[in-house]
Amino acid sequence: MWKPPASPAEARRELLELLRSKSVFRGDFVLASGARSNYYIDCRLTTLDAKGAWLVGMVVLEAIRKQEERIKHRVASIGGLTMGADPIALATSMVSAISGDRSPLRPFIVRKAAKGHGQTKLIEGDFRAGDQVVVIDDVITTGDSTIKAIEAVREARGEIDFIVALVNRQEGGVDRIEQLGYPVVPIFNRDELLQG
Repeated sequence: MWKPPASPAEARRELLELLRSKSVFRGDFVLASGARSNYYIDCRLTTLDAKGAWLVGMVVLEAIRKQEERIKHRVASIGGLTMGADPIALATSMVSAISGDRSPLRPFIVRKAAKGHGQTKLIEGDFRAGDQVVVIDDVITTGDSTIKAIEAVREARGEIDFIVALVNRQEGGVDRIEQLGYPVVPIFNRDELLQG
């Protein structure tokens, strides 16, 4: 029977192995950007796995807490563009609650387009104007989906402190985002995943 790791460092090692075994594919692929690649990283096969979700929650929460120490304040909400960010946001908020945080991180989802009925929201979940926010993404390649989430959060008057990416494909997206003034904290770089 699997037991959750005792430390964030152990969780990171287990998560890296799980990503390598479940989420990295070799072949000929066309990416969302239209570029071709000889590998593809599908993080959802890991983030939507029960064990993977727990590990993601542990590792991402630890990365957020370390970045909070650097910036000297706490964030309230975590989310990004559906659907890569959705399981990461939920897993991290659940680990935040289980670990005893007085104010667990509140997850939210940025839709690709606003709902055409009801409250016509672009952001779903317990997101509030003025929230200190971490925008997350599963994989940053060009940065387009992360930037779309950033724009939605800013439009809704959220205060973005930093960005967390589960995987940085090291293809310029992180630089684009940081040029907008948002520090990016990658959990893993492409090279770490492809070494396995």
